[in-house]
Amino acid sequence: MHTNPHPSALLAQAQPHLPRGEAVLDLACGRGRNGLALARVGHPVWFADRDAEALAQVQQTLTQERLSGVIWQRDLEAQRRPLGSRRFGAILVFNYLHRPLLPQLVDALAPGGVLVYETFTLANRQFGRPNNPDFLLQPTELQQAFASLEHIHYREGVESDPRRAIAQLIARKPQ
Repeated sequence: MHTNPHPSALLAQAQPHLPRGEAVLDLACGRGRNGLALARVGHPVWFADRDAEALAQVQQTLTQERLSGVIWQRDLEAQRRPLGSRRFGAILVFNYLHRPLLPQLVDALAPGGVLVYETFTLANRQFGRPNNPDFLLQPTELQQAFASLEHIHYREGVESDPRRAIAQLIARKPQ
């Protein structure tokens, strides 16, 4: 589990592209480091995860810092359409991969909405965990999965701090 309390550098790069005033979904949010960073600058954020303890910590932070946010406990892998018919101005996905959910992310983006996605690739096996191929992207898989979106940023490679192999994408749904 990633325990870095600071938001991802990719989120900072994506921030100017995020629609103001529209709901942001922090999917598989864990303790909410990325969604909380956006809530702190005024974005309305939905925090979705199946881990009740992690969501309780997010709620505690929201309360302590007087931020608004919606806690949405969802098992993203147990339901056929866990996002239902909800639409978001932005969706954040970090360090999570459940392939059946990928097409639903496009559906859940409002027109003009932005997807910010970063997770591990197969090359990460050289660095340790995660190393199960079920949770690691194939080369260009992330890019291909979201080919219908306008790509603002795409990168695959090795990061140094911490050392890991990742793919990252910032993409906009056409209007």
